[in-house]
Amino acid sequence: MSNDLCSIYCGDVDPPIGRQLHYVAHRAQQAFNSALVKAGGTLPMWLTLLAIKKHGAQTQSALASKIGFSGATLSHHLDGLEQDGLVTRSRNAEDRRSIQVELTAAGEERFDLLHAAALDYEHQLLEGATKDELAVFEKVLHRFASNLGRVSDPDRE
Repeated sequence: MSNDLCSIYCGDVDPPIGRQLHYVAHRAQQAFNSALVKAGGTLPMWLTLLAIKKHGAQTQSALASKIGFSGATLSHHLDGLEQDGLVTRSRNAEDRRSIQVELTAAGEERFDLLHAAALDYEHQLLEGATKDELAVFEKVLHRFASNLGRVSDPDRE
């Protein structure tokens, strides 16, 4: 365990696993954000470009749902992406009330840069871990995610 994490606990008391998970997740997020910034992006940019690349052109509301952003938050990010020439927004021909979002050629290029940065980051993060360790880790993460429903809603059962 990192000295940074252990230093916040006194004596021989081991930090709870939830605190360790929070600490590692926070550090991992900071490192990933840094890798994206070095590649010319941000996490919201990456998530948006990734969702469009993976699912193709789509409505703004469908995109917000896939990313987990509110409509207003996504609209704010799309404003910047559109100004940078990475996406275009147009009225959906089938439903004039909805906005269709798609990648531009520049958006495809930026996606490729960010994708390379994301793969490099993941390679560095997973260095030294075996396939068996990663399989167990993934199962444990799924268990934690499943348990979160009970933790956040104790009346549910």
